[in-house]
Amino acid sequence: MATSFSPPISKTPKPEIPKWSPPQPTKMHLDWADLRTIELSLLDSPDPEVVAGLVATTKAAIAEDGFLFLTNYGISLEQLHRHFDLAQFMHANISGEDKAKLLWDPATGVFAGFKPRFGWKREPGKFDGIEHFNFYSPEFEDIEKVPGCIAPFMDEITAFCDYLMNSVNRRHLKLLSLVLELPDDYLWENVQSHDGLVGDGYFRHALYYPLSAKDRKERKGIRMYGVAAHSHIDYGTTTLLFSVPVTALQIWGSDNKWRYVKYKAGALVVNLGETLEGIVNQ
Repeated sequence: MATSFSPPISKTPKPEIPKWSPPQPTKMHLDWADLRTIELSLLDSPDPEVVAGLVATTKAAIAEDGFLFLTNYGISLEQLHRHFDLAQFMHANISGEDKAKLLWDPATGVFAGFKPRFGWKREPGKFDGIEHFNFYSPEFEDIEKVPGCIAPFMDEITAFCDYLMNSVNRRHLKLLSLVLELPDDYLWENVQSHDGLVGDGYFRHALYYPLSAKDRKERKGIRMYGVAAHSHIDYGTTTLLFSVPVTALQIWGSDNKWRYVKYKAGALVVNLGETLEGIVNQ
């Protein structure tokens, strides 16, 4: 049975940081995606019918949506919000020197480091309001690769990511293995990368700044573009997103319509469509 997340006990004093104040959830009446919810803790149920129900629900989510909610995965809302505190603190306090030293270079195929809010290349482009810092495995191994302001908190971030990787993600991949009628740990042992704390993936602290009326008009209200005109596809086996109060994420449904993903406090929004299909077809 999986244990719940337990944050590390710090041995040295840390700076006090402000609490993240969650905004009010979006109240607009939108065309919402009706995503299925998986309570991950039920995967430990001794009742085979409960586990079979999770498998059936996941199969339907893959076939019809490519997304689902994960709840009851072992991290409390208070523990999650601590990492929203840390992300806000980092973006508010990262120095100009660290922004330059740790500037990302996506042309390398790796998004490690600091992305400023001016496009998706190393060189500044048009303002998009998207700023983030990406922690790949090397960022967890070398304190010089992270902003100085967040360095005192790396024990917390490391423990959090370790739990996400080795407990949440591992159990989720077990569920997907059952969906594919494979041995329980097949995807974990044969597909998941194990090179460093987060394998070939990364953990992201992201912050979205408001668009001006001019920028919003030029971008047609779209924050992030990708392989299609107004979309993108994540390359990982699965992508785990923490649900946030301000609605922004849209998904492309099997009926060829865009729908918004509604806020579910504490839940993970899991993208598992195209890449999982590719694994099955190999």
